[in-house]
Amino acid sequence: MTRLFLASALAALILPLAAQAQVALPATPAGQATQAYLEALNSGDRAKAAAFIKGRFPTSPIDADGFVGFARQVGGFDVVRIEAQTPTSLTALVQERYGETYARLQIETEAAAPNAVKALGARVTPRPADLPAPPRLSDAALAKAVADKLALMGENYSGVVLVARKSQPFATFAQGWADRDRKIPISAQTKFRVGSMNKMHTAVAVLQLAQAGKVDLKAPLITYLKDYPNADWARKVTLHQLLTHTGGAGDIFGPEYDAKRDQLRTLQDYVALYGARAPEFKPGAKDEYSNYGFILLGRVVEVVSGQSYYDYVQGHIFKPAGMTGSGFEPETTAVPERAQAYEHVGDTYKPAEGLPWRGTSAGGGYSTAEDFLKFATALHDGRLLDKAHLALMTKPWIDLGDGMSYGYGMAIYPAPFALVGHNGAAQGMSGELRVINGGEGVIVTLTNVAPPYLAGRLGRFISDRFTAP
Repeated sequence: MTRLFLASALAALILPLAAQAQVALPATPAGQATQAYLEALNSGDRAKAAAFIKGRFPTSPIDADGFVGFARQVGGFDVVRIEAQTPTSLTALVQERYGETYARLQIETEAAAPNAVKALGARVTPRPADLPAPPRLSDAALAKAVADKLALMGENYSGVVLVARKSQPFATFAQGWADRDRKIPISAQTKFRVGSMNKMHTAVAVLQLAQAGKVDLKAPLITYLKDYPNADWARKVTLHQLLTHTGGAGDIFGPEYDAKRDQLRTLQDYVALYGARAPEFKPGAKDEYSNYGFILLGRVVEVVSGQSYYDYVQGHIFKPAGMTGSGFEPETTAVPERAQAYEHVGDTYKPAEGLPWRGTSAGGGYSTAEDFLKFATALHDGRLLDKAHLALMTKPWIDLGDGMSYGYGMAIYPAPFALVGHNGAAQGMSGELRVINGGEGVIVTLTNVAPPYLAGRLGRFISDRFTAP
């Protein structure tokens, strides 16, 4: 449940390639070293990667497992062009194969030992202006493009993809295993953990109470949580600041969480653990993604409504939207069709560890792709919020850079049309919802394998090709 709506801001040191484009590399020490690097990584073979590191790059900060693991996330790169070269150095523009990100790959060899790599890395860069944007596709062509992309990802994408126009799906795909031990395949009805995607539900709940005149978004937290342990901070921080991650509330993960994870069973348990601590910064001074801030918003919902957060969301969001596959049942409860959460460790998949005992108002519940389509539809047809409060939710309150903004529990993505949503990631899951032009298009990507990022990559791939007014 991290700030993965900023997934375009990767900072990889070494990024592997899955397939080499038809770009001739020079017969120089740097060109030959690059060729060896590509061959090792393109093979997907851990032994070959280890041999490359041992024979050419013993100072590599990433081991063979790291090379192969990163390849599972980005799918490798196509070499777009060579931008600069000398006998002992080479810079190439590359594009990842699973998504839309460009990077500059740089390699430098030792002058006195041509076979030895002195430095090797890649840094993300914006798409150069001289390169064309991806073409907008018809729905049929887009469905084919998604199918081809999933075939390329293969077992690295274990999950569901749904693409809809005007609430009607025209592309739905499911691949991988919901339970590897029992050989239960993923289906369109599989329930996935959704991480921070639940922040959208929390924001809707708070805005519903504001719409009903029961809360004031400009009011300080102390107005509703009158016995909050750090009363001084609670008198200063507002609901608006908590909704926009500008309150300084901090996170919930760390040593204290690890020590008490199984004891944190209600939102009030989190407040009892963290409520007395000082804020990370003065409210309103800056923005910093805060899971704890959304825990506090969930507590406001509980206090004002007189219901548990879970009952409120069930009755005021899931039920009116028709979301029958969503919930927050604890990890200790057997939930039919809820996928097992996995982490990729070496060549094996292991059940994810460290998940919260139960999802919270900061994230961690479960849902289906179809339910997120229903949520997006109900959000924009007036069943959940009126137009004025939906506009507040999707207003770009905070500039995140690179064309991205943040509203109330909703990210605003850079695009030639209105594009909002949220993604999430935790142990054994990643997911994203993207809503185009108020429901003209809806894209849902959900997976049950960590490390994350594939859901976001695929979501962007689709929205970059979706045709909308």
